[in-house]
Amino acid sequence: AIIYICFGQSNMEGNAQWEAQDVGNVDERFQMLATCNFSSPYRRLGNWYKAECPIVSPQGKLGPSDYFGRTMVQELPDKKIGVIAVAMGGSPIEMFDKDLYAQKMEDNPNEWWVTLANMYYGGNPYGRIIEMAKKAQQVGVIKGILLHQGESNNGDEKWPGMVKKIYKDMLHDLGLKSSEVHIYVGETEYEDQG
Repeated sequence: AIIYICFGQSNMEGNAQWEAQDVGNVDERFQMLATCNFSSPYRRLGNWYKAECPIVSPQGKLGPSDYFGRTMVQELPDKKIGVIAVAMGGSPIEMFDKDLYAQKMEDNPNEWWVTLANMYYGGNPYGRIIEMAKKAQQVGVIKGILLHQGESNNGDEKWPGMVKKIYKDMLHDLGLKSSEVHIYVGETEYEDQG
């Protein structure tokens, strides 16, 4: 299987309600590794499932990982595609930095993203990504990392450097090379586009 790590905030979590055309037509070759427990549909942490909505968490809806994976299986008819997705609406990028997340949570105990991190990811979103990615490496190869985040760090000049550190940490902790595993960062419209 070809595996992609997906992380970020509300857009990656899935912010759009899925509709009839999004349901029941997912190819069996598009799989998700549950990064938390779900009750409906029933899924258990660390197990693979057909990647029907919601992919990220019980809180999530339709997000970038959905049609990314559906498109990949169409383009690669002989391959399995797997996603490992961890995301929390509104979360600052520091929530994915293994050296900063604990302090960020301590400083912001009443934030919704802290509640989500504790409810779904054992209070350590980065740690959950690495734990599940190592599990995925037993059955496949990680080929890319998708990030959609920035609203919480909008205008923060340090943001690109923070993302670079997280990317390097992921590569190091998973034994990957930047020449083989790229990071793809989603963008929103610029001010001059309205």
